[in-house]
Amino acid sequence: MGRPALEVADIFRAHGSAWREAQHGHLSLGQLKVMSAIEQCRTATLGGHVLCCPACQHQDIAYNSCRNRHCPKCQASAAKRWLEARQADLLPVEYYHVVFTLPAPISAIAYYNKAVIYGLLFEIAAETLRTIAADPKHLGAQIGATLVLHTWGSALTHHPHVHGIVPGGGLSLDSERWINCKRGFFLSVRVLSRLFRRRFLEELSKAHAAGQLQFFGEYAHLTDVAVFAGWLKPLRKCEWVVYAKRPFAGPEAVLAYLSRYTHRVAIANSRLLTMDERGITFRWKDYRTKGKTRHKTMTLSPDEFIRRFLLHVLPSGFHRIRHVGLLANGGRRNHLAQVRERLKAAPAQVDSKNPMAEAPENTTPPTFVCPDCGAAMMIIEILARKPLIRAPPPLGGVP
Repeated sequence: MGRPALEVADIFRAHGSAWREAQHGHLSLGQLKVMSAIEQCRTATLGGHVLCCPACQHQDIAYNSCRNRHCPKCQASAAKRWLEARQADLLPVEYYHVVFTLPAPISAIAYYNKAVIYGLLFEIAAETLRTIAADPKHLGAQIGATLVLHTWGSALTHHPHVHGIVPGGGLSLDSERWINCKRGFFLSVRVLSRLFRRRFLEELSKAHAAGQLQFFGEYAHLTDVAVFAGWLKPLRKCEWVVYAKRPFAGPEAVLAYLSRYTHRVAIANSRLLTMDERGITFRWKDYRTKGKTRHKTMTLSPDEFIRRFLLHVLPSGFHRIRHVGLLANGGRRNHLAQVRERLKAAPAQVDSKNPMAEAPENTTPPTFVCPDCGAAMMIIEILARKPLIRAPPPLGGVP
């Protein structure tokens, strides 16, 4: 597959230096690292390999990837490896897609409190699903889920929400049988929404009381406990968006969906159209309209495009994919064995026709393929990465 006509890296290389200078002192170390990684990705700066085809003698150079999780070019291989590991976890049941979204006022303060509020979003979404599912009035079962955090809307705006991929049922509370949910219906989204709203606001209030939240600019007055409590009051009455989509068409569809969602970044290079004197033009989808008219184009100035892209840089070490309940990492293997025993189902088999499937032993496809004849290319030379430029030590020496 050829290189896209325009990449996020091209925008950063053309306008990144001026942006960094204009925003000096206002960018986090994480944002600066992301910009640097994307600019250097697959360039001589990171080193690479000289390749030669033994069949036709074609030579080429492959530069190394930055492997930053915010880089649009580095997610395909990471998604493939992740999906290969997840394929063995699939169960022969219906799967549902549930989405938990934060209201706009909380999204606004979440930008300054990413680790706390994104963490609460994960925790409360997982707790809500497990609590309602365990209630005998609804399902009366222990469930599992894979949760994926997205922080963007299609226009690169800040829009934190969690996608949950959930098997349609769970183990009974005594773990003796499998309980299926009603066909085509998982859990009441109204009930999920009410519990999600109440529990999130409770935990957000606790975080504020513990001094874990920061406020700046127009929200600086929210540091006062009484003012913050008053600010929360309307949020206790408004509707919080929680919705469930129709079940997937079989486990294979779940994998196909996950391959598009798990390692997605704020914008894919394929959505970028042009970079010219008017700005950066890209495709976006307006979910408020229906039909063909929802697919539109938008043009932003380079500064605004970079600002919106960097809104979605996650805190260092923050996990954006999490497994809960029966699929939690600590007990996944035992729980899945229990479930398959109750379902009388064999362990999931790797599909050799699936491009995401593992290749049989001794038939691993070559890493580099000749574009002329299709033969496997050999590495004949290693290109070292350029040394990092470091600042000189302080004049007075190390304090």
